[in-house]
Amino acid sequence: MPHLDVHVLENDLAGRETELIKKLTDAVATVYGDWARSIAVVRLIGIPPNRWGIGGEPAQAPAPGVTFGIKEVAFGRPDADDLVARLVSGVTDALVDVFGERVRSGVTVELVGTPAGRSGVGGVVDPR
Repeated sequence: MPHLDVHVLENDLAGRETELIKKLTDAVATVYGDWARSIAVVRLIGIPPNRWGIGGEPAQAPAPGVTFGIKEVAFGRPDADDLVARLVSGVTDALVDVFGERVRSGVTVELVGTPAGRSGVGGVVDPR
């Protein structure tokens, strides 16, 4: 199940939540297939101004950052390099569609793999 946690300045996020959720879900479905649309989880985390720092100073206009949680087994696929490239590109493009080209060069997308048996839903460990 793909999980995307998006950190963005609250002021930039306000009023764009629905569009951003849709675009990020579309990006996931484009890479994995339409079956993934219904299980893609997007969590938007708005950060108040002056609570995001870069280089020891409050950031003036930081680009969004995304932590993208996926099953670790995906990194062992024969097409893993292509999968990673398409996910990073698609998520970045979705953020640019919503926030504008100014964010592209600073967008970070971190793919984090969860090993089999190290996650659960509803109080039950998922063995996959």
